[in-house]
Amino acid sequence: MRRRVLLALPGLLAFKTASAQTPYPTKTVRLMVGANAGGGTDIVARMLAEKLAESMKGTFVVENKPGASNTIAADLTAKAPPDGHTILVATNTGQAIAPHLLKLGFDPIKDLIPIGLVVNVPNVLVVGASVPVNSVAELIAAMKAKPGEFKYASSGVGSTQHIAGEAFDVAAGVKGLHVPYKGSAQAHLDIIGGNVQMMFDTTSSSMGQIKAGKFKPLAVTSDRRSSELPGVPTLAEAGLPGFDMTTWYAVYVTAGTPPDVVAKLQAELIRIVALPDVQAKLRGLGGEPGTMSVEQFTRFNAQEYERFGRLIREANIKPE
Repeated sequence: MRRRVLLALPGLLAFKTASAQTPYPTKTVRLMVGANAGGGTDIVARMLAEKLAESMKGTFVVENKPGASNTIAADLTAKAPPDGHTILVATNTGQAIAPHLLKLGFDPIKDLIPIGLVVNVPNVLVVGASVPVNSVAELIAAMKAKPGEFKYASSGVGSTQHIAGEAFDVAAGVKGLHVPYKGSAQAHLDIIGGNVQMMFDTTSSSMGQIKAGKFKPLAVTSDRRSSELPGVPTLAEAGLPGFDMTTWYAVYVTAGTPPDVVAKLQAELIRIVALPDVQAKLRGLGGEPGTMSVEQFTRFNAQEYERFGRLIREANIKPE
């Protein structure tokens, strides 16, 4: 009898472990995006929603909550029920930059759990097709000839586009006029219409306009050229060294979400980012697909928060 009980124990333990797993998903999962439809974050989020729905047999929908430098979506995620049914698809704008410029009702480090890195995308300095400059040197000369007349767009105060614009002004000895928008899509319309002359946009967002001939790319802000824009120099090559202003896209859930749900989402994200069609799409946006482990990205997430905090303090950048 004792032997039969002992033999049964492994089966009982396995049953107990299986039954302890949190059912997921049990309802519609919302992917929160802090920018308007059509921008880089939205493109990434919709791709993830499609892949997650296929593999996890659930409903995953994207909800755009633009404004406040992408932090509205993050705030909603931080305060959502901790069950994994609210997921944040974010960039370093909302996670590492805006917290140093805005008074937030949440802590991006303590109130959100990193799921993983999706892609790292360089920013590209673009001007409208009608702007009569074709290089960084020509742009600087034009801006010096007409101080304060050149406007540069961004997807919001404290975005990587804004920080890059401020850094460009200092490095080039010029003064552009910052025009913040709620997302890149709105900014594009004004650049195409000639109301704004330039933007330090992500390649993921601007690639379509570049290919259509509506934007002229002058330089990328990463430390090496983009594989999708091999003919476009880096700002360092164009005479302005020291720029490393890329935009990374990552996924988070609410702090307190059950560990097994977090682990399931982390494993799914790693699998999805490694898919050949996803890799091709991310590279088509000008980005490098994420290869960091969860542990590596968690460290990187905290380091970027500190790095941008130092940059903002040293450049004395203030909310507008």
